[in-house]
Amino acid sequence: MNRSFHFQRYLLTGLLTVFPLWLTFIVFQFVLTQLSRLGAPLVDAIARGLERLLPAATLALNLQWLRFLLAVVLTVGSLYLLGWLANRVVGKRLLGLIDGVIERIPLVQSIYGGTKKLLAVLQTRPEGAQRVVLIEFPHPGMRSVGLVTRVLREEPGGRELAAVYVPTTPNPTSGYLEVVPVEQLVPTDWTVDQAMAFIISGGAVAPDRVPYSRRTGARPPS
Repeated sequence: MNRSFHFQRYLLTGLLTVFPLWLTFIVFQFVLTQLSRLGAPLVDAIARGLERLLPAATLALNLQWLRFLLAVVLTVGSLYLLGWLANRVVGKRLLGLIDGVIERIPLVQSIYGGTKKLLAVLQTRPEGAQRVVLIEFPHPGMRSVGLVTRVLREEPGGRELAAVYVPTTPNPTSGYLEVVPVEQLVPTDWTVDQAMAFIISGGAVAPDRVPYSRRTGARPPS
């Protein structure tokens, strides 16, 4: 009985020790795999060209780890170049043309336009509410971390309503959209980065204190 208890205890301790490393590895593996997939067609084209010019390099170019590494490097370099170009006049005009083409494709435009607007909104502070808030969701007495995307007006009445995006754990790209009266929001002093770290880590990474209830008579922060 005692040996069985110690075995289970040490096994659990070992799992808890390895889990953060394993989760970090899984995340990085996913990111690198996606980056390599983006650059793989370009690497294949370069490999075919070099095989004709340098037949001796065929063996090296057939190494999977080398192709993987080259694909990641090319993708990261391309993203950096795209970011640099987007900050130039020519790049802005080019992106404008691309946006114009995408706007003519109904379903694609909805996804592309919505995602682009969400990213732009998260970079600015909304009027009439804090960016990171707590709302009563999914049941009364429970709180969820939400991101205020904009403030609306109720019709009729003119009451302020906040559109709050509630990300899910551990994948914050999926979630719920709730419309909540501004006076029911519980404001926090968290940044978006702190909120995302809290959500992705399942609450393990968070500030020591969080306001759970709204103070009576408190006005919405401006």
